[in-house]
Amino acid sequence: MTEHVDRSEPEAAAPASAVVTPADAADAARLVAFGLQPRLQPARDQEYADLLRRYREDPPFARLADAVATGLGLIVLEVSPRAGMAVTAAEDSVFAVRMGDYARRTAADSADRFLHGLAHLAVAAMAFPRPEDLADDGYIGRVSVNGVDAFVRQACRRLEERAEREGENTDPATDAPGLEAAWRIWARRSAAGATKDARRLAGSTTGIVGKAVAFLTESGFLQRTGDDNGGTYRTTARYQLQVRDMAGSAAMAELLDLGVVPVTDGTPTLLPPEESDDLELVADAGLPFHS
Repeated sequence: MTEHVDRSEPEAAAPASAVVTPADAADAARLVAFGLQPRLQPARDQEYADLLRRYREDPPFARLADAVATGLGLIVLEVSPRAGMAVTAAEDSVFAVRMGDYARRTAADSADRFLHGLAHLAVAAMAFPRPEDLADDGYIGRVSVNGVDAFVRQACRRLEERAEREGENTDPATDAPGLEAAWRIWARRSAAGATKDARRLAGSTTGIVGKAVAFLTESGFLQRTGDDNGGTYRTTARYQLQVRDMAGSAAMAELLDLGVVPVTDGTPTLLPPEESDDLELVADAGLPFHS
């Protein structure tokens, strides 16, 4: 009896690096967890820095981390020493922050939703007034609470002048979309006001801007740098990535079309629009919210 000998080529063993172990999955999830702590800096956490290095040097591990993020409804914007694992929430993610929820936390008045949205638009526009600012990884924007409020009030005046010049209705319904409704509400609202203990009124326009920059600071998008002008702030790499990713809103384009010029100290400056495309914002600049 002849013994059968299998002369077929043996299957190649899978490379060790392609085998996902529970420890690999745990490390990938740990990296995503670090990314969900936006104020944590890789330079100050050795484990975070080590996982970032592994992500950049080990493609299978990077794919695994990306898959974990995707499963959680997160979009990976960048993985680098400067930004860490920068993620943003997809619209259907449990981590998504919605403008309506944010506004309801601050006020019961539905009209204030416009003001909170406009405050965030203004911060983004002042922080990155030119396309090249958004494109430059080394650019740091600077804003102040009073500066943002003054900037919006200048925009309000320009919008009012445009409405009068074009013969538009000067008192539309407050729930109308776009800046035309929001500027009327903002212009009529007190800029400051104060409680008995000298705190800003939450419903004043500087109070609304203060809430916006506080939220952005808690989210790792801004860093507070001082107390002048109601509070001064600088942008982070995460905020630049977020603005790039969320851009393209009609309101942002409309605001910038009013004529925003570069600023570096949080001081607002408006000039008449030039006859060029220089004031157009790169695609995808906007709010860190889902509508």
